[in-house]
Amino acid sequence: MSSQGSKRFRTYHGHGEVRASRYIVLYVGQLCWVVLGAYLSVIAMWPSTCTPENLLEVYPCAMRLPESGNWPEAALFTWLWTTPILLLLEISRRMGKNKD
Repeated sequence: MSSQGSKRFRTYHGHGEVRASRYIVLYVGQLCWVVLGAYLSVIAMWPSTCTPENLLEVYPCAMRLPESGNWPEAALFTWLWTTPILLLLEISRRMGKNKD
């Protein structure tokens, strides 16, 4: 019984075979995240005092999104500020990987 536990432990820590289903789930999750952001950007109403015209104006204007108190604006605010953090975490994870 203890040999099965140690075998399962090694599989969960990268010594086992990586199945294609893990990649499919990862890419489907990423696609859903992008679709969620696109949906929120369509339904959210930007404040009249700050409507972004280009990508560089989105983040300064995003600070004013939660002022309305509606859920789509608050969700878009959260999505906008979470996405770069998630990207940076993924980049740091890949840069910190050992080559062995």
